[in-house]
Amino acid sequence: MLPFNASSFTSQKLPKILDRWKDFPPPFLLDQQHSFYLQQSDYHLMKTPRTMQQVHQSPNLSNPFENLTEEIIFNVLDFLDEDPQAKKSFSLVNKSFYSIESIHRRSLRPLRTNLIPSTLRRYPHLSHLDFTCCPRVEDDTLFAIADVYKTSLRAIDLSRSRFFSNVGLSSLAGKCTGLLEMDLSNATELTDLAAAAIAEAKNLEKLSLARCKLISDIGIGCIAVGCKKLKWVCLKWCLRVSDFGVGLIAMKCRDIRSLDLSYLPITEKCLPPILQLQQLKELILVGCSGVDDEGLVTLNQGYKPLEMLNMSIIQNVSHIGLYSLTNGMKHLSHLSLAYGFDVTVDLAKCLRNFPGLQCIKLDGCQVSCAGMKAIADCCVSLKEINLCKCIGVTDEGLSSIMEKHNGLKKLDITCCRKITHASLDIITSSCNSLISLKMESCSLIPEDAFELIGQRCSLLEELDITDNEVNDEGLKAISRCSKLLSLKMGICRKITDGGLSHVGIYCPKLTQLDLYRCTAVTDVGIMAVANGCLGLEMINMAYCEKVTDSSLRCLSKCLRLTALEIRGCTRLSSGGLSAIAEGCRKLTLLDIKKCCNIDDAGMLALAQCSQSLQQINISYCSVTDIGLMALASINHLHSMTILHVTGLTASGLGAALLACQGLRKVKLHSTFKASMPQALLNHVEARGCIFHWRNKAFQVDIDPKGWQL
Repeated sequence: MLPFNASSFTSQKLPKILDRWKDFPPPFLLDQQHSFYLQQSDYHLMKTPRTMQQVHQSPNLSNPFENLTEEIIFNVLDFLDEDPQAKKSFSLVNKSFYSIESIHRRSLRPLRTNLIPSTLRRYPHLSHLDFTCCPRVEDDTLFAIADVYKTSLRAIDLSRSRFFSNVGLSSLAGKCTGLLEMDLSNATELTDLAAAAIAEAKNLEKLSLARCKLISDIGIGCIAVGCKKLKWVCLKWCLRVSDFGVGLIAMKCRDIRSLDLSYLPITEKCLPPILQLQQLKELILVGCSGVDDEGLVTLNQGYKPLEMLNMSIIQNVSHIGLYSLTNGMKHLSHLSLAYGFDVTVDLAKCLRNFPGLQCIKLDGCQVSCAGMKAIADCCVSLKEINLCKCIGVTDEGLSSIMEKHNGLKKLDITCCRKITHASLDIITSSCNSLISLKMESCSLIPEDAFELIGQRCSLLEELDITDNEVNDEGLKAISRCSKLLSLKMGICRKITDGGLSHVGIYCPKLTQLDLYRCTAVTDVGIMAVANGCLGLEMINMAYCEKVTDSSLRCLSKCLRLTALEIRGCTRLSSGGLSAIAEGCRKLTLLDIKKCCNIDDAGMLALAQCSQSLQQINISYCSVTDIGLMALASINHLHSMTILHVTGLTASGLGAALLACQGLRKVKLHSTFKASMPQALLNHVEARGCIFHWRNKAFQVDIDPKGWQL
């Protein structure tokens, strides 16, 4: 019998049915190489070619899917939005699903622009196009998009693409009247002509021109006049835009809510019209070195609705300029002053003007004990404090803040090397509602102090204790934090399988685990984590030299794994990697550098099963031309690092580069540059790929203390 009655199946019952589908052994929702057919007794799976499959019907059984309404199928597709592969597999169940999926789809990220013609025919109602996988997008592509999606297109992302011009942008902006968002970041070849073309998008609300270094005030002026509905603007690293261009944007686009002016050659002259924007909530001035105290003190005071202000890396502004700029910002909740300000009593007094301040970031600042005490007194609503790499943080200063802010949710004290057991004691006793604690390289905190984290901070979701003296007893206590999602403890050499096994047992929600250079960890610890944390998405085991293929075979049960770093694990082989490839179909990042026992067999397994792979490092591996050609067949692959792979030849490398059409970045040893035809390199570069040539010497042995250099 079928598990549900299709004739009485309604959208109200959908959540329960979908929950039941999750319990079926994968792939109940088909992967690319499977389909299922129905018999009276049960569901069965069978291998089939990678084409659209029909649902098998026994003579006495009608197709239950024929009775499902379009509304129900739409709800199923909505449920699968976060898993593109599952959605694609679902559409291959039958012709009806295939047709409905094409009508339902609203967003798409094509792998290559040569697929656009078929895409336009299959998906007539797309509203969001993401070209971040396409390094080369030419004007012809934009012409075709503009002709098909005149009324439906709402957003387009070209931040990783090149080779289009103002002509294509003009067609896109002019014809797609509903276009609301454009991301043109990194388009370093665009000029003011392109900006004038963008100005034709009269309804544009969100625009990013980060690193468009040839666009000047003239182009920005065109955008300001043409796109008056802008609400979110990013001009980061637009080095030819000055006070004049920024002022035009502020005066013409009165609805702006977020403005990023990072690293622009501007001064305080452009700030008055900006501060008069009644809808402005977020202002980012990172690295604006032309802004200084002398100019800021001239600003008029008044009501300013700003909620987030970032003035990091500004060396010429002190508490005097900050007070002038922020006077009247009663609603400010997030403030970043990293790598520029001295944290003094005077600075703390400025913060008293922000009764609702919840987050302050002081990374890299010079901190005084008196300044920290003043912050504790002046900021009454803090939920997040960043003191990463601050010079001058002591037990006394940190304790003064912790004692008065017991509602703190996030704390970053990375590289605060003067704090001791006393600080961790007061942190854990006063702020036991912490959900994020980052304390990498706090070298004076003794090993027994880490037990306090597990005993008192049971709500932690993120913990970074990299390069500390934590041992198994501390890790056993930390494992009481059952809500942990991310745990980073690289270079913690005292951690063994005993402590790690407790994490695997008591932290089932863990998604990220960093064990970089935890050299005492073996298969026992990794297997405990793999068996207990099935939702694991990232694991770094680099230079854990004792792990073997048994660890990888066990990790292959973690079906959500997307990132695996195993460089320097010399006992791993292609057998273990093949298990990962077969089990972890969502793998996107793989680092197998210096895994000398991984050879072509591992690459063939990746080519067969890991079609989602995007980045790989095979340096120092035993891969030959055959293995590299297999990797080149992975459609999503866009970044490769290939250094000192002695089994490769120039001809094999050239063939692989030609075959791998989606490449955006390749890191190669400089010896190949002279041995490969220049015409071939030019052809690959013309597709949008960037070569990074390195001249590193071959490393025979791994330096056990190399991480310290």
